[in-house]
Amino acid sequence: MASAVFVQNARDPNADSADFRNALGCFATGVTIVTCRDGLVPKGIVANSFASVSLAPPLVLWSPAKASRRYAAFVAAQTFSIHILAQDQKHLADAFAHNETPFDTLNWHSDARGVPVLDKCLVRFDCHLHAQYDGGDHTILLGHVDHYQADEGAPLVFSQGAYQSSI
Repeated sequence: MASAVFVQNARDPNADSADFRNALGCFATGVTIVTCRDGLVPKGIVANSFASVSLAPPLVLWSPAKASRRYAAFVAAQTFSIHILAQDQKHLADAFAHNETPFDTLNWHSDARGVPVLDKCLVRFDCHLHAQYDGGDHTILLGHVDHYQADEGAPLVFSQGAYQSSI
């Protein structure tokens, strides 16, 4: 017969959201920039919520925060591209995190779908929207990968509130 196990130092995630966020930050993630078009305006956002979902069909997900000033553009987008950054591309993450108009200073072009795509990232997944799900203070966007491009190299990693060049 199994007995209940008391977990020492167990914390309630609702009691201290900053502490819970720090705990989540112990999981190292890659760094992506997701791009779409909002009318005629190119939009981009840094996201580390990227994950693979399925090989058949080829599905990936990412989750924009509802509080983001770019949220509306991404949940309305029917097509988008997810760029996985290489370890020497922190400047791209900084540009999209801190600049309202990062496309003005970066090398990019529109693909055949009209989606803005960044030049020379480690990997790029070109997707169309497959499904959306409520995820609390985020929305989970499931993308069907139509095409991808991959280069060789090491990814930029984010863990414990800081960028890392490797894990």
